[in-house]
Order: sequence, then C-alpha cells, then structure tokens
Amino acid sequence: MCASVKHSSRGPALIPRMKTKHRIYYVALFSVVLLGLLATGVFQFWPHSIEASGDWAVEKRSAAVPVVRLPRDSPVPERGDLSCRMHTCFDVYRCGFNPKNKIKVYIYSLKKYVDELGAPVSSTISREYNELLAAIADSDYYTDDISRACLFVPSIDLLSQHALRIRETAQALAQLSRWDRGTNHLLFNMLPGGPPDYNTALDVPRDRALLAGGGFSTWTYRQGYDVSIPVYSPLSAEVALPEKGPGPRRYFLLSSQMAIHPEYREEIEALQAKHGEAVLVLDKCTNLSEGVLSIRKRCHKHQVFDYPQVLQEATFCVVLRGARLGQAALSDVLQAGCVPVIIADSYILPFSEVLDWKRASVVVPEEKIADVYSILQSIPRRQMEEMQRQARWFWEAYFQSIKAIALATLQIINDRIYPYAAISYEEWNDPPAVKWSSVSNPLFLPLIPPQSQGFTAIVLTYDRVESLFRVITEVSKVPSLSKLLVVWNNQNKNPPEDSLWPKIRVPLKVVRTAENKLSNRFFPYDEIETEAVLAIDDDIIMLTSDELQFGYEVWREFPDRLVGYPGRLHLWDHEMNKWKYESEWTNEVSMVLTGAAFYHKYFNYLYTYKMPGDIKNWVDAHMNCEDIAMNFLVANVTGKAVIKVTPRKKFKCPECTAIDGLSLDQTHMVERSECINKFASVFGTMPLKVVEHRADPVLYKDDFPEKLKSFPNIGSL
Repeated sequence: MCASVKHSSRGPALIPRMKTKHRIYYVALFSVVLLGLLATGVFQFWPHSIEASGDWAVEKRSAAVPVVRLPRDSPVPERGDLSCRMHTCFDVYRCGFNPKNKIKVYIYSLKKYVDELGAPVSSTISREYNELLAAIADSDYYTDDISRACLFVPSIDLLSQHALRIRETAQALAQLSRWDRGTNHLLFNMLPGGPPDYNTALDVPRDRALLAGGGFSTWTYRQGYDVSIPVYSPLSAEVALPEKGPGPRRYFLLSSQMAIHPEYREEIEALQAKHGEAVLVLDKCTNLSEGVLSIRKRCHKHQVFDYPQVLQEATFCVVLRGARLGQAALSDVLQAGCVPVIIADSYILPFSEVLDWKRASVVVPEEKIADVYSILQSIPRRQMEEMQRQARWFWEAYFQSIKAIALATLQIINDRIYPYAAISYEEWNDPPAVKWSSVSNPLFLPLIPPQSQGFTAIVLTYDRVESLFRVITEVSKVPSLSKLLVVWNNQNKNPPEDSLWPKIRVPLKVVRTAENKLSNRFFPYDEIETEAVLAIDDDIIMLTSDELQFGYEVWREFPDRLVGYPGRLHLWDHEMNKWKYESEWTNEVSMVLTGAAFYHKYFNYLYTYKMPGDIKNWVDAHMNCEDIAMNFLVANVTGKAVIKVTPRKKFKCPECTAIDGLSLDQTHMVERSECINKFASVFGTMPLKVVEHRADPVLYKDDFPEKLKSFPNIGSL
C-alpha cells in the first residue's frame, strides 16, 4: 500500500498526513479480507446435507461425504416388476392428506459408495443431475423430513447408464434407508442401456421403483407408472435460438442427425435426390479447422452449417432413432420451432401421458420413410404453423432445462396421487393466450370454420332409389351444401343411369364400393373436400333445409363434436349389471345417430384406420352399430359430449315401407345394447358423456313473425 505514496519537493511532511487520511480505509479493507477468508473456510468445512438445506452443491470436500463400502454379497434388488402400476406397487398412504395437494419429495443425503476394494461404484455426480436435485430441493415438493415424504429420490446419479457399474449400483440402491423393494422411489435415467443391445430402460435392477426414463419403448414402459422424459440437450443451455415466427421456411424437410443407420440415411438421401433443394440432409463434418467444435457444425458435401441454428431454416425436421430410441435431437428441433417428424417405431414420446404430441409433431412408421415427403405435403398450412408454435412452446415449457424436466415429472406423479386437483389437458397443452394469434382446439380446427366452405353430404344407399332421390332433392336445397356424395353399397346392382339422377346445383358423385359394409359410409374418400361432413341415410326425407342449415351452423361453432338430430342414451342396467341402449324420449342424450349428423372429416380417418380393437370388423360383420362406434370414437378422442339440434327425436316416414330396414329387426335393440357393452370393453372405459340440453334457433319458440326468424321451418318431432 505504501508504494502508492509518492514523494514531492515538499519533503517527508506529506507522509504523516497521507497515513492519517487513509487509516480508516486500510483498517476497513483489511477487515473485509479477513472476514472473507474466515467465511470461506467455514463454508468449505461445514457439513452440508440436502436434508438441512434446499441448496445442493456437488462441490463438497470428499471428507464431508460419508463413504459406504458395499460387500460383494450385499443384497441386490429384483430386476424390475413390469406389471407394476400405481395401484399395485405405489403406497399412496405414505402421501397422507395434504391440504395443498402436493406430494412431498425427500432427497437422500450424498454418500460415496465403493466396493470391497474401495473402487467407486459410479462416477461423480454430473452437472445435469446436480441441477435436477437442486430443482427438486428448491421446489414446493421438497421436504427435509423423511417421515413426511411420499416420494424418495436417491443422490445416486443414474442419468447415464454408461457411467454405472450395474450390479454395484443396484446394491447401493438397496442400502437406502427407506428402500423397501423400491416402493415410492423415483429414479431418473436419460441414457439407458449400453452396447451392443442398448436396452430402452435402465438395466440397473430396481424392483418396484418408478423410473423417469429418456428412451422407453412400448415393451419397457409401464403405462401410468413410469414417466417418459426427454433426453436433455446441453445445446439448449449453450445456444440461444431466438423464437422464429411460424410459416414455410427455406427447407421443407431437414435431417441433421449424424449417427443414423446407413439404410435410413440412404432413404433420406433418396428423398433429397428426388425433391432437390426442398430437402437438406446433413452429416458430420470432416473438413473442419482445428479447434472448431464438431458438435456445433453440420455439413452437406463441402458446405458447413451452424448447428442448431440451421434447424430454424426448416419447416419439418427428421428425428430418427439411433442406437437409442430417445434422441437429444428432439429437444434441439423443438427449440428451433421446427416440426419434428419422429421416425422411431415403439418410442414413447416424452411426457406423452399429458402432452398431446399430435399438436406438435408428425409420427411416421419406419417402413414409410420413403413416403415422408408426401405425408408432410398433405398437412394444411394453418395446421403446420400451429404445430410450429406448439413445438416451440413444448420446448419452452418442458424441455429447455433440467429443472423443467424434473418439475414436469413430479407434476405428473402428483396428478396421479391427487387426480381431483390434477392439471387439465388445456393447462398442459395450451400455450399462454398472448402467444396465439387465434383460438384453437386439439384437432387444429379453427374456432369457427369459414362459412364459404360448406359441407359434403354423404348418403349411404343400397337399393332404395326412389327414397334416395327424394333425399338428394331435399338436401340439395340447403344453402351451405358444397357437394353430394352417394356411396352405392350394392355390388349386385348398378346405380341408375346418369340421366335419371336429380338435377341439383352442386356436384353429385357416386362411389361404388367393393363390399357391402356399413363402415363404407365413414371412409375418408378423396372426394370429400370440405371439413364438414353430413352423414345422412337414404330414407331421411323429413328433415327440412332449415333444420339441416341450422345443424351446420351449430357444427361450425363446435367443429370437434358430433352434431345431429336423432338423440339416444346409454344407461346402466343394475339388474343385468351391464349397459343398455335407450331410444325412448328422456331429458338426457349421450349419442346422436349418424343417420343424420354433422362431424369433421378427420373422424372418417380415425374410424377407418385408428378404431381400437376389432370394433370396425365387428360392426361390418353384424351390420349394425356403426353410428354407436362413431359416437364412442369421437367422445374418446375429444372427451366431449354430442350436441343434439332441433326437437326431432324419432324419424318416421309414413310414406316409406322400408321393409328391408335394419332397424325393423326385432333383435335390433338387443344388439344395440350388446354393441355398447362390447365397445366399452374394447375402449377400456365408457367415453360417452350424458347431457341435458339441445340446440335450437334463438327465436324458435318466440312469438315473432316467421319472416323475422332465420330458420322458420323447424319441425316439432
């Protein structure tokens, strides 16, 4: 300090004055330094533990971490019970009553496990696992009281199986004080398996412990018990990608993964050769300068691209399975707002228990890689843009940090324990309203479809030509009708000559079927160009054009619902202990018959290709219940009730003999009840929702002149 004092021509008299002036400063500075050294020493040697504090630090001196030696004959947990479910392997009574509806999570104190020879069982805790434990310790879930805990998390880093000694790690788990065959213990693992098999779940024997895993397949995932989590991408923290607005980008399809199977790469490169600059296939760079990080670069021939920045130049990005099913590339793609095209058969997508991946990704079977381009081209622009927004939001909410992954995992488990307080579908999947340019629903349908598109009427017919022509004539009067499609289901008789058909103002198309099946009415025909479909039987001639137009207007407000006229109800028969089909007039409805109903054409695709179990074949074999099957399907997908419109309950046609009508069979009602029980068994639940309302025009019952009403011609029955 004294070296900073300079002498002048005024001699040594200046020195005492300088010391007096700065004496207080020197003393204060010395005190601060001394206190800092003391504080550092206290911090370094104070025995921290996760139980006593929410602060978690890996940088502890080894002397402060107890060493646990594991004898060779230490007990090893069972391999893992694949039959475990929350009601069989999880003890909810440990969670007790919590007025805040929050589970309590206890983190075991850090210990160093070594074998008989003193060799470490696993490497030191990784930065990622340190962040995960810190996130839990700082959350509302954490408790330092082991007796209050509902869930237990070991301080043993299992994120990467590559760093583990399998048997010894299992022995370390068995040493945990509350292990009890792994009951209520949660293990986190992102990189399961190892060469050469690369199993899709952690190989460490874990008995009943829950596993939050990053590479589950349908074979190893215990539905409703394990939690599928993302494989964290370190680039998420290192590279900040600004949010990019939705819309088409420079490349339509991009592949950026480096270590993919040669056969898959050949197929992707074949797409590039076929579609030119619209497809970009990148690979590892071999011509980088020394010191350049290869993980931050990708190459196409001799052109070098920055990674992950290049992902923002693509509309769709391929995410292929590698040696492991779970890929960190998925996180990078979501961050870039690029719609992931996931090609990994049997892969359980991260947080798929609560996240609706149909809104943010396209899943393509591995056998259809060659068709990827055409599949993606069929996606409307509006849907593609909303998928881009959703992909980015999924990353922001659930992928961008270890903390986000940890808290989402705990929330899912919390929702299982306290289902009455669980987060709703909308809360999990809907981005904040301020980020949306418009309101949307899970089927990518606009809130109100545009009026100009109208609807396509589909009439299933067999041999009732006279009645069919009357239906065509009546339906053609509806202002919003865009096209009329007749599905001719009679293979033994040709449809009438063209000259005999009614002359109507819209296109009329006749489609001949190969077999007489009821499901033909729900086939996704290419001729259906509108979003709205009106399914109508060939003997429903009593509906007026006002009733049909009003039904379409109601559907426009509820495009994800079945909107129809004849209402039906399902009831539980306590005497027979099974479901019963009811067609009598009641104050409740749970189904509308597709003999006259509006719905979105998307459900034709689901009915034809995604109907659970053998329902579709069962309907065709029994020639009954295709309408009930459609009601089950729509209710199961949307979780919403049907909407009945207008007062009409039963459709009777005095002028029609309809001797061959299926509904006149005496066994019809019995079979309908059987259908409900059959479908409930296949779906594993009863998705139908009972409601006590219907939709009528606003002025329907009001005492106003008919000319003031938009829909004056509404029937009463």
